[in-house]
Amino acid sequence: MSAPIPPPVSSAAGLLGGRRVLHAQPRQPMDWVALVRQGLPAASVDSLVRSTHLTQSQLAQALAIPERTLVRRKREGALSPDESAKVVRLARVVERAEGVFESAEVALNWLQAVNAALGGVSPLSLLDTEIGAESVLDTLGRIEHGVFA
Repeated sequence: MSAPIPPPVSSAAGLLGGRRVLHAQPRQPMDWVALVRQGLPAASVDSLVRSTHLTQSQLAQALAIPERTLVRRKREGALSPDESAKVVRLARVVERAEGVFESAEVALNWLQAVNAALGGVSPLSLLDTEIGAESVLDTLGRIEHGVFA
């Protein structure tokens, strides 16, 4: 009897709306550089909200981007490079968490739950900084290798 096939993991690009929204199909880290530098389409935020089931307010807080700024960016059509980098960072962490937990629902619950290994805060609350995101990714790696239950 074969093991059940895990559901497909969402890609960071897919979480951000895929080719339809990004007008590109980034597959490797370097593929993201030009997209971030030019600024992601503002519609990528809506795609991320739909994909993660976070509210726009939760997303804004997690990224340390004022919600009013996100609303303004929707009118303008594009995020700034700095905002784009934060959005891509969040999407890549969600992709990694889904890969570790083999479930979007479990991954998103884990991202929102208080975590002792991360100083008693939620992983989502750390994604506004690169160092925080690295800590979350490190913790996911430890979970994947059985260091944290």
